Amino acid sequence: MILIADSGSSKTDWRVIREDGKVEQFRTVGFNPYYQKEEDMLTNLRTAEMLALKGSIKEVYFYGAGCTAEKNKASVRRVINAIIGDATVEVDYDLIAAAKATCGHKSGIACILGTGSNSGDYDGSKITTSRPSPGYLLGDEGGGAYIGRHFLQDFIYDDMPAEIRELAIKELGLATLDIQENVYQKPFPNRYMASFCKFIGEHKDHPYCFNLFYQGFVDFFKRHVMRYENYKEKPVNFVGSIAYYNSDVLRKVGNDLQVSIQIILEAPIAGLTLYHQEKI
Repeated sequence: MILIADSGSSKTDWRVIREDGKVEQFRTVGFNPYYQKEEDMLTNLRTAEMLALKGSIKEVYFYGAGCTAEKNKASVRRVINAIIGDATVEVDYDLIAAAKATCGHKSGIACILGTGSNSGDYDGSKITTSRPSPGYLLGDEGGGAYIGRHFLQDFIYDDMPAEIRELAIKELGLATLDIQENVYQKPFPNRYMASFCKFIGEHKDHPYCFNLFYQGFVDFFKRHVMRYENYKEKPVNFVGSIAYYNSDVLRKVGNDLQVSIQIILEAPIAGLTLYHQEKI
């Protein structure tokens, strides 16, 4: 059997492809070897679904955030083997997953807009060029943490419309001291900041909330997509919840900047499953 995983900072989607081609699915919490230790990842993965697979999986294809550096890939391999036993484990970064899921064996620009963001120029088999992805403190333009951070900054400085501020206090119980505690003292501040995109999306009919997404996506295009050679001649595809649930704004930005957006997926796991079913 083959096990496939698409892991982001918030969740991990798993697919088991059996010898007869049947597919089973489950989900665990997300993890990132760039920020987490192996013992923490082991704790996250000791679920009933994962433990039930011990000894039955021959190949694992794991695609995840923070899996660019070889030492991080090695950490993930050790963790997975510790859970499911002796299996061949291939680990690659989430951008490869986005490219395989949306482009398949064709060329294009693959992009991620989830909790974080990333992009790469894909030739049909590999990423040939990519932009820096320095994480939520220094980058992640257009991602959930990036947009949420701007929202929280505006709240703290009272730079948002009064009606949106009042709604945030009423619906979210938002307060400056709580924001600072969650960002500076609690784990996963990127997830915390990204969580406000749900509220922003629910009030997207307000120009302020619309513009948070619009400007975040413009920043992403200018820092990423528009830096690739001949970007106007290539299909641009996206995966990630921020792209998927705000595809109307994303496509408007693409149209305004004369970029050809084609596929937008909430998650790459379905495309990855089709891609790897060819091995059965």
